[in-house]
Formats: sequence, structure tokens, C-alpha cells
Amino acid sequence: MAPGWHAGLPGAKSRCASGTGFTCFGCLVLPWSGPAWQFPGGGKWAQPCLSTVSLLCPGALMGIGDVVSQQLVEQKGLRRHSGRRTLRMMAIGFCFVGPVVGGWYKLLDRLVLGTTKTAAVKKMVLDQAGFAPIFLGSFLAVAGAVNSLSAKENWEKIQRDYADALVTNYYIWPAVQVANFYFIPLNYRLAVVQCVAIVWNSYLSWKANQP
Repeated sequence: MAPGWHAGLPGAKSRCASGTGFTCFGCLVLPWSGPAWQFPGGGKWAQPCLSTVSLLCPGALMGIGDVVSQQLVEQKGLRRHSGRRTLRMMAIGFCFVGPVVGGWYKLLDRLVLGTTKTAAVKKMVLDQAGFAPIFLGSFLAVAGAVNSLSAKENWEKIQRDYADALVTNYYIWPAVQVANFYFIPLNYRLAVVQCVAIVWNSYLSWKANQP
């Protein structure tokens, strides 16, 4: 299935207008099929809302990941749940993860042209060998700063957690990213990654908030 195309539903066009969908929710519900469905006669309500996708998805899903981490991994229960911690992780998603990862995908599409399997593998290699190590270190540093760690404490935590986080990253992301680069149009890659990343975000939240 080429990027931007999908099997038709009754009354749906076989290709999304301009390669985009009409609702942010669609990119979350149908991440495997590319953009959300475009129906005939959509009008203004069917216009893309890519800026909303870019801004809301990473922050909201970082928040969900933290809730999963606190409730299922750490088993804190509702009474001991830290709402401030969840808000801090959401802020990191809004202000750091969304802009940085979204900008990287745009740059990657300029560096490697085409939508073939070979191009997808090249993008995955660049993403995992070049971007992921830098991003993970930066994420841990930002999380430490948001958690009010001193520079010394933050550096010690990065040294302790970085290698483990990077190895775990390589267990999860290479296969996901090959599929993402091959099947999913550029404008929806960040949202798709964040959907898959709820489990990853839970791990990152747990890692970032360990004493």
C-alpha cells in the first residue's frame, strides 16, 4: 500500500485530498491506514488540522504514558498518583518531543527522497543511528531539569540511565520506523509514532522519574 492511499469505505474517496485527513482523532484511530477518511462534499469541516495533530498528540500521549507508568508499572493507585508529574510529562511532550521529533521527520524526508522500501530502510538507519541517541540523551536532560535536579544530579542520572534506555529503544523502534516511513505520509508520522509510543512513553516516564 503506497503512502497516501487506502482501501475504500462505502462513499469514501480512494485517496485523501492533498494527502491529509480531516480530523486529529482519525490519525489516532486509524494510524495504520494513513490519513483519516475524506468523504465527498466535506466542505470546511473536512479541512486538515495538522497543527493540532502536531501540538496535541505528543503532549496528550506523553500524559497517557505517565498515567500508565504510575498506575500499571509503579502501581501507585489513584490516591498516590502524582498529577503534577503527569502535567510535567505532558509539558515535555508539548514543548520538546512534538517540535523536535516533528522537525526531524521533515528534515529526514528532505535528506532521503522517495517512498520505496530502500528509502524507508535508509530513513530508519539515519533515525536510529543518528537521531535516537541524541534525542534520548536530550530527553533525559530535559526531564531532569523539569524535575528540578541539579546539574550534577542530572548528569549522574543520565550516566546511569542512558545506556539502558538506548538498548530498550533498539528493541522497539527499528521495525516500527521502517513501517512508519514506508506506509505513513509525512504529516501523520509523528502521530503514529506517538500512538505506538504509549508503551515507550510509559517506560520513559518511569525512567525519567526514578530517584
